[in-house]
Amino acid sequence: MDLAKAFEQDEEILLKPIRVSHRNFYITVALLSAVVAWAFVAYFHQLRNGLGVTGLNRPVYWGFYITNFVFFIGISHAGTLISAILRISQAEWRRSITRSAEVITVMVIFFGVASILMDLGRPDRIMNIIKFGRFESPLLWDVTSITIYLTASTVYLYLPLIPDIALMRDKVGKRKWFYTVLALGWRGTPRQWHRLEKVISVMAILVIPVAVSVHTVVSFVFAMTVQPMWHSAIFGPYFVVGAIYSGIAALIVAMALIRWVYHLENYLKDVHFQNLGILLFVMTLLWTYFTFSEYLTTFYGAEPTHMQVFWSKFTGEYMLEFWGMVLCCLVIPVIFLSNRKMRTMKGMVISSLAITMGMWLERFIIVVPTLANPRLPYERGVYHPSWVELSLLAGCFAFFILLYVLFTKFFPIVSIWEIKEGRQHAVSEVAARIKTYLPGNPPTAADETEERDAGTPAIPKAEPFIGSP
Repeated sequence: MDLAKAFEQDEEILLKPIRVSHRNFYITVALLSAVVAWAFVAYFHQLRNGLGVTGLNRPVYWGFYITNFVFFIGISHAGTLISAILRISQAEWRRSITRSAEVITVMVIFFGVASILMDLGRPDRIMNIIKFGRFESPLLWDVTSITIYLTASTVYLYLPLIPDIALMRDKVGKRKWFYTVLALGWRGTPRQWHRLEKVISVMAILVIPVAVSVHTVVSFVFAMTVQPMWHSAIFGPYFVVGAIYSGIAALIVAMALIRWVYHLENYLKDVHFQNLGILLFVMTLLWTYFTFSEYLTTFYGAEPTHMQVFWSKFTGEYMLEFWGMVLCCLVIPVIFLSNRKMRTMKGMVISSLAITMGMWLERFIIVVPTLANPRLPYERGVYHPSWVELSLLAGCFAFFILLYVLFTKFFPIVSIWEIKEGRQHAVSEVAARIKTYLPGNPPTAADETEERDAGTPAIPKAEPFIGSP
C-alpha cells in the first residue's frame, strides 16, 4: 500500500466516529446523563440542607470528597507524564496513545476541583482562599499548583489537536464554523509546523516537573500536619508513585474501551498494551515498596497515637478497605502482570480495573482512619458515607466517562497527523538515531536528509495532512 492510500485510509477510519453516530452511542449518553442528573439532585439537596446530609462528623471532617479529590488528581498524571516522557524520548509507539492519555489529564482535573467544592458545603467559600489566602498554608500551595497544572495540561492537549482540527474543518463537513475557530488559521505551512513542533517540545519538558510538583503538594496538605500516619517525609514520592500507578491503569482501561467500541485494533495494538503492561508492573513494585516502607517505619516506631491508626487499618474498623487495597493493588496485578502468558489484553484490563479500585481505597485509607483517631484526646469517630456522597461519587465517574465519550464525537481520539508523520518519516528517523550511538562515525545532517528522501517519496506536510487550504 502506498503512502497516499494509507493516509486516506487513516483519515477514513479515525474520522468515522465523528461522522457516524450509532444507536449505542445515544443509549450510552442517555444512561450516563441519567446518573449525572441524579448526582445533581443529590448535590442540590446537600446545597439546600448543608453538609449534615452527609456522613461527615466530628472528628471526621473529610470523607469521600477529599478521597475523590486526591484520587482524581492522581489519575490526571497519566496523560501528562506518559505522553510528555514518550515525546521527549521519541518513542515511536507513542503516536496512537498520546491523545487518549492527554484527554484523561484535562478532564479528570475538573472533577478533582469539583470534589473540593462539594466538600466546602458552600461553593462561594472558595473565594476566601483567594481573598485571604497566605502562602504559609499548604492549601494555597495546592490551589496554585493545580491551577498551573490545569492551564499547562490544557495547552498541552490543545496544541497537538490543531492540525487534526484543521483536517476536520476541511473534510468533515459539519460544525465547520466550530473547527474553523479552533484551527486558528492553520494551513500546514513549513513555518507553522516548525513553530508547532517547537512549542510542543517546550511544553512536554515544562509539564513534567509541574505534574510531579502537583501531587507532591497534594501530599503536603496531609504531611505538613502532625496527625498520626500523615506526618511523614515519604508522602511526597509516595503520592507521586501512586498517581502514576493509578493513571496508567486508567489509561489502559480507556484504551481498551476505545479499541473495542470504535474497532481501532490496527491503531491501538497489542504492543501498546504490552508496553503499558510492563510499565504498570514496574509501578506495582514501586508502589508496594513505598507502602511497605510506610507501614514498616510506623510499626517499628510504635508511637501510641500512630499505632492506634495502624491497627484500625490492619484489624479494626477499616480492615476490609485496607486488605481490599492490598488485594487490588498488589495480589491481582502481580498474578496477571508478572506472567507473560497472563499478560494478555483481558488480563491487563482486569488488573487495571482492580488497581483503579484499589487506589481509590488507598486514598480512603489515608484520609479517614487518621481523622477517626485524632492525636488530641477527642472522642474517636466512625465514618459511613450517606446516599448523597455515594450518588456524587457515581456521578463524578459517570460525568467523566460522558465527557470522554463526547470528546470522541468532536475530535479524533487517535492523532491523525502523528500517525501520518510516523508512516512518512519514522523509519528513517529511528535509523538515524540508532546510528548516533552505535560504533562508527555518526551520520551528518546531509546523510540523514539523503536517507530520508531515499526511503519514501517526499510528500509535503500541508496537503496530505489537512487537505486543501
